[in-house]
Amino acid sequence: MLQLDDLTLSQDGFMLALSAKVEAGARVAVLGPSGSGKSTLLSLIAGFARPDRGRILWDDQDITDAPVAARPVSILFQDGNLFPHLSVFDNVALGLRPDLRLSREERDRVGQSLTDVGLAGFGERRPATLSGGQQARVGLARMLLRDRPLALLDEPFAALDPGLRAEMLALVKALSELRGLTILMACHDLRDAERLCDRLWLLDDGQKILDVPIAGLRNAPPDGMSAWL
Repeated sequence: MLQLDDLTLSQDGFMLALSAKVEAGARVAVLGPSGSGKSTLLSLIAGFARPDRGRILWDDQDITDAPVAARPVSILFQDGNLFPHLSVFDNVALGLRPDLRLSREERDRVGQSLTDVGLAGFGERRPATLSGGQQARVGLARMLLRDRPLALLDEPFAALDPGLRAEMLALVKALSELRGLTILMACHDLRDAERLCDRLWLLDDGQKILDVPIAGLRNAPPDGMSAWL
């Protein structure tokens, strides 16, 4: 379980302040307008930023001060962070070893991760030769290869057209269910949240103003949701 205990960060006139819990295996969409604190929240959990106050706990272990590499977290950004001079295989392998000195077993794991996202046989290609959807799959393969129980998705498919975005979200949902991942996904589209997640947090100006199940949300929307329906 992920627990955010009185988490607070003040930065450039903006303040994020919230407490929350995410059960293991849950998939939570963090919805809100630009500047509401979605990416800031993910950065705190990932360790890219430090809170002014509060704690981040995973399975009752305090990871607030843990180094980024030591956290039970993988993160997928919108641009996928692919290196154009490296092959698809090596881009994925970076999730295991930054020096790319892989054992035979590790090379097999990279190949399997590419197969899991539908990119078997693409290992020798360069990112520039891939479509946007295929590049997104490379980033996903690298995230999955890290084999961390908590996956943070920072609007990773926002640049894709609606059909490809729906396809990628369906793939993430299937793989997360297979692996038992806990997911937090920052997004600005309720339809994306509905495709992947079972719970929704609505952020506004750094505050969590709603925490509700997604099932049936459109049929009985709570106060504050009308602008998103």
